[in-house]
Order: sequence, then structure tokens, then C-alpha cells
Amino acid sequence: MRRGGSLARQALLVRVGRRSADAGRAATATRAEVIYTGTELVPYAGRGRTVATSGSHGPAAAAPVAVVEAVSDSLLPGEHTVRRRISFALVNSCTLASLGLGLLAIFLAMHGDTRLAAGCLVACVAFDGLDGALARRLGVSSPFGAQMDSLADMCSFGLAAPVVVYASLAHTVPTAAAAVACMLVAGCAAIRLARFNVSPKDGKFFSGVPTTMAAAVLALTVLIGLPLPGVVMLGGVAVLGFAMVSSFPYAKLARVVKLPPWLWLLPIVGALVDARLTFVLVVGAYLCSGPVMWLRAKRV
Repeated sequence: MRRGGSLARQALLVRVGRRSADAGRAATATRAEVIYTGTELVPYAGRGRTVATSGSHGPAAAAPVAVVEAVSDSLLPGEHTVRRRISFALVNSCTLASLGLGLLAIFLAMHGDTRLAAGCLVACVAFDGLDGALARRLGVSSPFGAQMDSLADMCSFGLAAPVVVYASLAHTVPTAAAAVACMLVAGCAAIRLARFNVSPKDGKFFSGVPTTMAAAVLALTVLIGLPLPGVVMLGGVAVLGFAMVSSFPYAKLARVVKLPPWLWLLPIVGALVDARLTFVLVVGAYLCSGPVMWLRAKRV
């Protein structure tokens, strides 16, 4: 120490940084890291100064570095203004609405109202897209919102959609076969959502069919009442399940809407002629697009 010895080195370093997540519902969260070398800070008598000691007499000795992380527990990153709080509540209300509609779909399916239950699933899809769009628009994306969205998707699309499909197939195929196919969809949805949460995001393609899109296909199939044999329906349910966990690249909606205008005329004209057949062809074309793009990428 100066004025009576060499001054011991102060060994406390605080580093504050920001950790970024990928696009979508995830956003930034503030992290503070405290790196402490093991020396103890004690007051220096007489001057009100603080010096470092090693717990014994004499100069402080080097000690192993310990890292302590303090993560902010705030659910809403950034300023907590009234406008941002209201926006945050609005976005998460949309997520909760999707969750509630998923539960309502299960209750309706249990009472045999499969078409009304399928309509609730379609509304779930709409709210699922709305909450993400609002979060980005209002600037209140957060890791909390991302987790909420994932849990609501599992309820609405991983559980409610298979239950509705099971109820619709109850009298057309063996019960055991319908149960196995629907459990397959539920399991694949859980895997797909968990993989999405921990994987790097691609701005152009999904890896596998999104859970939301698979649920929308299942819901619309029940809603419009496709006149297909039960065995074919079971096969389609299984194909959707495997497509969710596949590694095939599927274009995001932002890329699909940029297709040439003349391509959009085909499904529009087809819907005027036979809406059900057009729906089957469009879904089939999208499912086949993944393997085709994967093969093209392999050849390059």
C-alpha cells in the first residue's frame, strides 16, 4: 500500500454486455458478468479507501478466477414505459387467445363438434401469426414472448390438432390406428418446436414443415370435409408428422407470396372449379417442394 507499503491491486472487474437472440419473438436481454479473482476488498483505515487482501497478512496473492453471471429478470427488455407495457400485454394476450382457442377446440372435439373445433384451430393459426407480427411492429419482442409462443403452439397445434383429427376419424378407421397417427403428430410437433427453439434461424427457409402450417392443413382438412377414405387420411396425417421433423427446406410465407403472379392464378381458378381438389394439390405441391429443393442443393 502507498504510504506504508505497496498498494495491492484491486481485483474486481465488472463487464456489462448485451446478448442478442435470433429474429422472431426472441430479442435482447441485458447480462452483467462479475469476474472476481478471489481477493477480498477491505476498507483502508484513515483515508476511507478500499484495498485488496488475500485473507492473510501481506500482499494479495493470485487466485483462480470465478465468473458470476447476473441475468436481468425483467420480462420486457428495454424501457418500461406505459406504451411499451400496454404493447407487451397486447402481444401476449394474442398468445393466450391462441392457447384458449386450442383448449376450446379440444372441448368441442370431445363433444363431437369436430368442424367447429377445426374452426377454432384456424383461429389459433391467425392469432399465432398476429402475436409475432405485433411484437415486431411494436418493438416488444422478448425471450419471454418466444417461450410463451412455443408453449401455446404445443397446446394448440401439438395437442389440440391431433385431438380434433382423432375425433374426425373415430368412425372411419380403427381406433388404435387413429390414436397412433395422432400421437405421432403430437410427438413430431414437440420435437419440431424444441428443435426450432435451439437451432440457428434461416431467414428464407424452414427446416421441416412448421408446426403451425401442419396444424392449419389438418384443421382445414376437417373443416372442408375432404371426401377421402380413412386410410388415405391416416397416411396424410403420418406424412405431415414426418415432414415436421424432416430436414427438408420449406419456403417461408414471405418467399411464397413473391412467386410470379401467373402462378397464383392456377390455385385461384382451381378453387373456383373444385376447392377441395385444389386444396389437396396445393398442399401436396408444398410438401413435395422440400425434397425437391433438398435434392437440388445436393447436386450443386
